[in-house]
Amino acid sequence: MPRFHNVNGVRIQFTAKEETARDLEEQAWKDGLFDRKLKIFREKRNNLLAKTDWSALSDNTMSDAMKTYRQQLRDATEGLDTVEKVQAYEFPTEVTK
Repeated sequence: MPRFHNVNGVRIQFTAKEETARDLEEQAWKDGLFDRKLKIFREKRNNLLAKTDWSALSDNTMSDAMKTYRQQLRDATEGLDTVEKVQAYEFPTEVTK
């Protein structure tokens, strides 16, 4: 299906060169999906870790549950090599103490 530009309300069909360029842009976007999903995943993981940083202060004794939780978060990206695995991952239940 041909694509068009809209220039001042006039539809102008893409040239063959523009079609090729657009196809390459769309493919590059699709190819970057995993990296985008993993970036969002890591941001969430990092935020969860940051919420528990207080427990690692030198004047606190970290509970075993907190140690386990934080380790699970740090290990969360292991084995995530597809978009489907990233989307299916369930973060561990938050520990508050």
